[in-house]
Amino acid sequence: MLRLYTNAMSRGRIARWMLEELGEPYEVTLLDFATTMKAPDYLALNPMGKVPTLVHDGAVVTEVAATCAYLADAFPQAGLAPPTDRRAAYYRWLFFAAGPVEQAVTARALGLEAPAEREANVGYGSFARCMDTLEWAVSQNEYIAGPDFTAADVYMGSQIGWGLRFGTIERRPAFGAYWARLESRPARLRAEALDNAALPKREE
Repeated sequence: MLRLYTNAMSRGRIARWMLEELGEPYEVTLLDFATTMKAPDYLALNPMGKVPTLVHDGAVVTEVAATCAYLADAFPQAGLAPPTDRRAAYYRWLFFAAGPVEQAVTARALGLEAPAEREANVGYGSFARCMDTLEWAVSQNEYIAGPDFTAADVYMGSQIGWGLRFGTIERRPAFGAYWARLESRPARLRAEALDNAALPKREE
């Protein structure tokens, strides 16, 4: 059994997209940031008190990039990971997105970028160098790890799509072209519709 603990206003949207790409049945438990996400029974699964958390037949997976990689391996019939002897680019860019890209974007958004003389102390170096590298990465092939769509595109695409929407990633033509190849995927649209339906209703 697959169960996703999530909130529709969180990185759980990425995990939901990945699950929809699998085409396997799964169940969802929606959590509230201030209450159920900090309840003892949930903290026993994820001591960080954050979402998403995936439980698969008793195995617990947190961290969205790990969730994407895990699901691709657990359900190889979905074809969301390259063969093991051709995974260099797949791992490289999946974890580049989860590490340097997210760190650089978060630091810029919070005004916490390292000064030039301290760039060597942070994993992403500088925001500009990270964006240049990201631009190069999405320009090499149709998808991030080669000619085929993989779980790495779910994570990388989510980072870029979100960043373009909210202005945290620069609007470069290569980013727009890459996201355009992903945003209309049926699984992504299904996941988006499900999460949008789970958003808190606004009072009139």
